[in-house]
Amino acid sequence: MALKVAIMGASGYAGGELVRLVDDHPDLEIAYLGAHSRAGSQLGDVHPHLGGGHRRLEAIRSDLPHRVDIAFLALPHGSSWEPAHLLAEAGVAVFDLGSDYRMDTPERYEAAYGSPHPLPGELPAWPYGLPELFGDALPGARRVAVPGCYPTSALLGLAPLMSAGLISGPIVVDSMSGVTGAGRGMRADLHYGAVDESVRAYGVTTHRHRPEIEMGLEAATGIRSPVQFTPHLVPMQRGILSTCSATLTGAGAIDPVLREAYDRAAFVDVIDVPPQTRWVVGSNRALIHAAEDGPTGRAIITVAIDNLGKGAAGQAVQCANLALGLPEAGGLTAVGWLP
Repeated sequence: MALKVAIMGASGYAGGELVRLVDDHPDLEIAYLGAHSRAGSQLGDVHPHLGGGHRRLEAIRSDLPHRVDIAFLALPHGSSWEPAHLLAEAGVAVFDLGSDYRMDTPERYEAAYGSPHPLPGELPAWPYGLPELFGDALPGARRVAVPGCYPTSALLGLAPLMSAGLISGPIVVDSMSGVTGAGRGMRADLHYGAVDESVRAYGVTTHRHRPEIEMGLEAATGIRSPVQFTPHLVPMQRGILSTCSATLTGAGAIDPVLREAYDRAAFVDVIDVPPQTRWVVGSNRALIHAAEDGPTGRAIITVAIDNLGKGAAGQAVQCANLALGLPEAGGLTAVGWLP
């Protein structure tokens, strides 16, 4: 019998991707679709590309334990802490794609988001759901904080090398993202005329994913290292390309270590050429390329993911599969769309 699923934030880009993935999952079945401003609409009104467009979007609510086994929350920052907590306390397995439970301490949360966490004592109860690095914490988990898209790309490229002692700081992460990474809300700086034929940096020195990357690196390696992180908005729909650099320690070659680290990973491949975002769009795949720059003594690691796939909805489903004892690749694909 299929497990019953709630998706909150179903009208957004990540929410729509969750609908697509869950509909194709052999062990999951959607029982509730929640939305804020589009409550009362039909799914086809907001996601005409999806099947089952007659399904109704309901108001966001937390009194669902009798209706669902699993809840995916794809809500804006600050909107998921309460429904996630209430659902988890009622026994629902909760996978939060938002940022409300990602940081591991109240101090880190406040430093990243500028205000105290409303339930600071709950943060340690939420494993950080990056399966390739923290998968041991997922089996049996009933609440999981799904990582941000930028941190996912950076951590996959950097953590194995830092753990092996092959790189050290200073660490620089330059990332480029498609416009769907900013969400579906109407903003002047995301209009077609503002984005097309232009690339811009944003959140320079202040982006909230910087402390998340630093936290993830410390958790994975035991090493605390500051990260210089600069995100860029580029005129494409979806995808992230992160170019990460760090100082080579001279302890060994980096490519073989990355290949060994992900040799058995279902969704991560180390390849011989720098990846392109179009190779991963529509998939839960991460592509990594590593190079050693002799003149500077720096490692250059390039990582491509789909910000709505491995950076959001796909990763959430992967976490749910592992937490609930389902096949890790259930409902997911490592094959992208091209052209």
